[in-house]
Amino acid sequence: MYKIQTLNKISAIGTDVYDKSKYSVSEDCANPDAIMVRSAKMHDMQFGDNLLAIARAGAGVNNIPVERCAQEGICVFNTPGANSNAVKELAICALLLSSRKIVEAASWAASLKGTPDAPKTVEGGKSKFAGPEIAGKTLGIIGLGAIGGKIANAAESLGMKVIGFDPYLSVGAALHLEPSVKIVTDINEIYTNSDYITIHMPYTPQTKNTIDSEQIAMMKDGVRLINLARGELINSEAVVKAIADGKVAKYVTDFADDIVLGVDDVIVLPHLGASTPESEDNCAVMAAEELIDYLENGNIKNSVNLPNASMNAVGTKICIIHKNVPTTIASITTVVGNEGINIENMVNASKKDFAYTMLDVVGDVPPTVEGKINAVDGVIRVRIIK
Repeated sequence: MYKIQTLNKISAIGTDVYDKSKYSVSEDCANPDAIMVRSAKMHDMQFGDNLLAIARAGAGVNNIPVERCAQEGICVFNTPGANSNAVKELAICALLLSSRKIVEAASWAASLKGTPDAPKTVEGGKSKFAGPEIAGKTLGIIGLGAIGGKIANAAESLGMKVIGFDPYLSVGAALHLEPSVKIVTDINEIYTNSDYITIHMPYTPQTKNTIDSEQIAMMKDGVRLINLARGELINSEAVVKAIADGKVAKYVTDFADDIVLGVDDVIVLPHLGASTPESEDNCAVMAAEELIDYLENGNIKNSVNLPNASMNAVGTKICIIHKNVPTTIASITTVVGNEGINIENMVNASKKDFAYTMLDVVGDVPPTVEGKINAVDGVIRVRIIK
């Protein structure tokens, strides 16, 4: 019986994926085999020896100690694309909010409650809230993954010209883009040519302040910025100054800090991107399926700290998480060979400092094999799946 711990309220449609005869799912679970999490902070948590995997029901994993997990042989998954439609819809909404002064108009209208001739006053005041249409304008998208690609296509259908930058754009993602989306190889083309810019990329030390004073200086006067990805990607102080200087017309973000809150021409929302029932269901189902495939079959898909790898085995699987260093694989196969075990098939993949090796072996695997492989220098965790 596998034990799954949930650290947040996980959609029931996701937890129902588990076969109740094989899995126990609960919030209070001692020594779980896997954890499902949404936003709970895990950096200060100590993990038991039984913990094999963590699945984040969402895309961002800033709340999980990803590197430490790899060092402890814990595979961390996320669910890319499961919430992409929800974020796309919010981004399109943000485009309109940044143009048409809808938030300001609604707030002003509400403030007139109880005043004489309120309907007439509301109608008469509409000229104060005029704003441009998005049709015919240029939208620059930084990051054309599952979310950015959907936004690009949606913006095209609304009559916008779209240019996108993504140094890691996959062939599959590129094929899903509308042919009219222009892909540029220099991010500065986004800054110099866009009327609107939206950013959709992961936060890392390298991507911090991707948009800062230097980038804003390249932009058109009156540019409108949208950040629904990660707060640290755009320097709040630089944006607020640019708004005061008249360089930036509007900033829409769902990451609040004291710098942007209450500033004119900044719209701050709660982090609503994935806050739809459909998105929560999709993320939970994908997270559960990832954990099941890993726990039962050793297959890895959508890991953020270990390489993706899968195998259809005819015999017993020996799955090894190890450091990505020379001679480790040779030492592992030597141990297996010395035990008289025949390797029918082998899969090996690496990701930065870590690697994952899967062996399909035929015949009985002596109980001593696991310990001997664990003793190989660089090996972090061994699992034998029959």
